[in-house]
Amino acid sequence: MSTVLKASPGTRSDTTDALPQITDPGKISPKDARALSKLFFDQLQVLEEGTHEYQYARNTLIEMNLSLVQFAAKRYRNRGDGQMEDIIQVGTIGLIKAIDRFELSREVEFTSFAIPYIVGEIKRFFRDTTWSVHVPRRLQELRVTLAKTKEELSTKLSRDPTVAELATHLCITEEEVVDGLVAANGYNAGSLDVPVDSDRSSSSDRSYADITGDRDPGMELVENLHALAPLLVALGERDREIIAMRFGQERTQSQIGEHLGISQMHVSRLLVRILSELREGMLTQN
Repeated sequence: MSTVLKASPGTRSDTTDALPQITDPGKISPKDARALSKLFFDQLQVLEEGTHEYQYARNTLIEMNLSLVQFAAKRYRNRGDGQMEDIIQVGTIGLIKAIDRFELSREVEFTSFAIPYIVGEIKRFFRDTTWSVHVPRRLQELRVTLAKTKEELSTKLSRDPTVAELATHLCITEEEVVDGLVAANGYNAGSLDVPVDSDRSSSSDRSYADITGDRDPGMELVENLHALAPLLVALGERDREIIAMRFGQERTQSQIGEHLGISQMHVSRLLVRILSELREGMLTQN
């Protein structure tokens, strides 16, 4: 295990004295990291968010468990060294999310809890960067299914299947088949630098980029707010109040707890639950 230094008497609270001062968390072996993580998670639940002690415990947990990101990223090493740095970065985001949402009361090893978060972020990265145009996940998956079905039916029929035949074979509507076929066009895109006039004798130097409007960055925000509004309305009164205080009034969890007469840890758990419900609702709509 890496060198551990004890805190000097009187320099920190009793809570922080219970945590070992680790000089290089990244060098701790996975076995030792599992044992130490339980101790740090236990203290993280009683430390006040935003304090130096809380940040030390959280940051140490992140550095101690980076080996989980390395482990999950190995399966994607054939993507090339150029992308591996990005994979590690997004995997680390997944690790941080897992740390912020993990509770010892779950009675599950942190490793088992964190790996799905890490792999999920990596898969989301590939899904969002592989497609030239953003397409809802259900349509991305439908595109793959349609491609396999078209190949299968083409072999049986000795011709390309019709939309109706695809719909019947997959037990979906023809409209869904059309949506999937149209969405497939978003997988690859042509260059905007291609000249508008294909006639080489034309003297025009205009490209598609010259006549294509820019995407309004505010549109996505408007769409997200529009989708979020009914989900917020469906929340209970106290849940809406907590969301308003945390993100509208920018109050800390401790301030919210004091206002509601509950502990900061209880507020943290409530926020995790509320945000998870809102996130699932948003994903369902997409």
